[in-house]
Amino acid sequence: MADPDRRGSRAEERVADDFDADLHPDLRGGRNTGVDGPHPEKDDDIRTAYDIKSLHNRLQDFQDDELKQIPVLPKGTRLEQNATYIDLAELEPGEFTARGDMVAGRKNRYVPKTEVDYQLWNRLIGVDNPERTGEASET
Repeated sequence: MADPDRRGSRAEERVADDFDADLHPDLRGGRNTGVDGPHPEKDDDIRTAYDIKSLHNRLQDFQDDELKQIPVLPKGTRLEQNATYIDLAELEPGEFTARGDMVAGRKNRYVPKTEVDYQLWNRLIGVDNPERTGEASET
């Protein structure tokens, strides 16, 4: 004979499961997935500032080979929590630290700091000290 308490707990579990998707629509949202998660910025075929006409025109002080070293995250990419990015779509882009719930939108041009040479990054964020941008003359 079945245990009535056991049937009740299964029914409660089933009801909880029916509502779980409503209560937690993005269950993994805000959590880093580590190296196992998607990292499109590491793909060889990711678009770069060179490939995006508006950025190519805007960053006229950069050589083509430099623009090709600036990966731009595709729409829908979840930003890594506490990582540093710059949004080149902004009029005056500046560094920011991402929250775990941030995702690249259609108009964003997010560039991850971890994927850009530090001298090139300094130029992107407006540093004009020649020693920090690699433009200092060697004496």
